[in-house]
Amino acid sequence: MQNAVKVLIAEDEPNALAGLAELISGWGYRTETARDGVEAWEKALKWDPAIVVTDLKMPRLDGMGLLAKLAEGSEGLSANMAVVVLTAMGSVQLAVDAMKLGAYDFLQKPVDATRLKTILTNAARQRETVIELEVARRRLRESGVLGSLVGSSRQMREIFTLIEQIAPSNVPVLITGESGTGKELVARTLHDLSPRKARPFVAVNCAAIPETLIESEIFGHEKGSFTGAVERRAGCFELASGGTLLLDEIAEMPSGTQAKLLRVLEERKFRRLGARNELDTDVRVLAATNRDPRSASAEGHLRSDLYYRLNVFQIHMPPLREHMDDLPPMVEAMVSEMNQRHGRKVSGVAPSMLDRLMAHSWPGNARELRNTIERAVILCPDGAPLDAGHLPQGFGKDQASGALASDGSAITVRVGATVDEAERLLILRTLEVTGQNKTRAAEILGVSLKTLHNKLKEYSREQQSAGT
Repeated sequence: MQNAVKVLIAEDEPNALAGLAELISGWGYRTETARDGVEAWEKALKWDPAIVVTDLKMPRLDGMGLLAKLAEGSEGLSANMAVVVLTAMGSVQLAVDAMKLGAYDFLQKPVDATRLKTILTNAARQRETVIELEVARRRLRESGVLGSLVGSSRQMREIFTLIEQIAPSNVPVLITGESGTGKELVARTLHDLSPRKARPFVAVNCAAIPETLIESEIFGHEKGSFTGAVERRAGCFELASGGTLLLDEIAEMPSGTQAKLLRVLEERKFRRLGARNELDTDVRVLAATNRDPRSASAEGHLRSDLYYRLNVFQIHMPPLREHMDDLPPMVEAMVSEMNQRHGRKVSGVAPSMLDRLMAHSWPGNARELRNTIERAVILCPDGAPLDAGHLPQGFGKDQASGALASDGSAITVRVGATVDEAERLLILRTLEVTGQNKTRAAEILGVSLKTLHNKLKEYSREQQSAGT
């Protein structure tokens, strides 16, 4: 593959230019060189390289100007050309700005040969995704489906367009939205439509890991680095090597760990807990949160420097109630998926059930819809359509009160009760309804799992104090 891949190198320093050309040619790529941005632009028009490696500081036309012209994809240039920018130490913000303009990746000088080789390999793989992206676009035009995401509404089509544009790149993406809106599906789709699709996709929920263990979970640890560390353990960055890492509920990550993550994003190196040496990492980092990221940053939950580093692109998933036109095709896709998963042969959805589904407010969003459809598919006889009889008892009767469903799970709060008392009653009753499923209860209550755990610990301490 590499023998056919053409790399154009733009660098105004002669020795550096010659060294890069020799190095990259030695890896089997076809190379061409340019001494400034104007010459690089002229050669790009004639040679149409797959990859352009360019310094940012050059005479006549600098790297940012060259990137802007290449990003236009005009005059017959390949739309999938990957641009890698080289930047001096301390110019990381320039590199981030370049990635916002469409650069594939960046590398600090002096150039790390191992890192450069990895970037070029990934950029070359990017070309292989072009056909698959076109197939995905055709499927999207025909049926409103992109990966595991379904929808034809304006909101969803805008999201699909953005995913198509940024999936082949290496930029961080911040995915926001309420619990259950499909943030992890967005992350998986970005991975599946990227050159990293053959490598691991690793997702970690930062809210579900105790603060004392989260650094070990993400970065790994050496044997004996802390009490209980009986052997070396690889963290998420090692497990996701060459692939994609999703840090879900990023705003729940401790501030100290956020600082270490920021350093990894900027330097592409990390250190296991208790280790002396740093390890190189080649991982695309995606992050998700159900908080408003600006508010989380202002309140100190999300470091502002990490927020700006992750927020090169932001994808906001709307709550289901704001794009209900997408519910019928989503239900159709979910029925098909559940038929395959459970070996069933449900024939569709009856109008009476669809009417009930459309009338529901879906506080749990797409996740609640998926759980509802899965339950119905399991109950429905083969060959029959889903109907209202396959919905849970009392389904949809919470619309007027906005409280828990009225199938015996409603709550009554006495006049004069404090807000804390009402909150406690609601949390404990929700846990009863969900069979003590804390994750599900947190979704229904609209709080993070960490917040729910903290509340339950508080109630436990109060109960212990009352008993002594």
